[in-house]
Amino acid sequence: MEFEKAVVKRRMVRHYKPNTVAPETVKRMLELAMHAPSAGFSQGVAFVVVTDEATRKKVGVVQGEGGYSAAGFHKWISEAPVSIIVCVSEKIYHDRYREKDKVNDDGTEIEWPTPYWFFDAGCSSMIILLAAVDAGLAASFTGVADVPGMKELLGMPAEFHPVGVISMGVPDKDVRSPSLKRGRRPLENVVHYGRW
Repeated sequence: MEFEKAVVKRRMVRHYKPNTVAPETVKRMLELAMHAPSAGFSQGVAFVVVTDEATRKKVGVVQGEGGYSAAGFHKWISEAPVSIIVCVSEKIYHDRYREKDKVNDDGTEIEWPTPYWFFDAGCSSMIILLAAVDAGLAASFTGVADVPGMKELLGMPAEFHPVGVISMGVPDKDVRSPSLKRGRRPLENVVHYGRW
């Protein structure tokens, strides 16, 4: 699919058909996600792919899916045939920026004005969301609120932080978020040329 069409077509889909997604399709998306920006080429983003139905249901519980369902949405987190939990290790970034080619002149690690590990996780996530559209699928991202619960459920190493869950599958007619009624902000309110 043409890139511009994939970007415009992408949205958070919250209902999926029971069709399975080919493992090689998921693998290709993850290979693409590994091309996301990475501060210092630290490569601290990792993924947990969950396709087992019982575990997907547990992921849905940790994600508070019951609250979404009570609000009138489908149980899209557990019903999606694929869940990709996007994780990142802040430690990997600190370790990288303590290496000889990255330290300050005095040998200390840089001050991090922004936690770029989360930026990198977001970039990886967007590549997966767009790759899903390109593959004729749909996806949705939900942030992980219960970090300890997700880590325990999936047996994650202590240094990794689960950022969000990408639910993916063949789209079905879903209940759209009422937030969409707000509409997109006009370009002239978002883009500033030269200075603010």
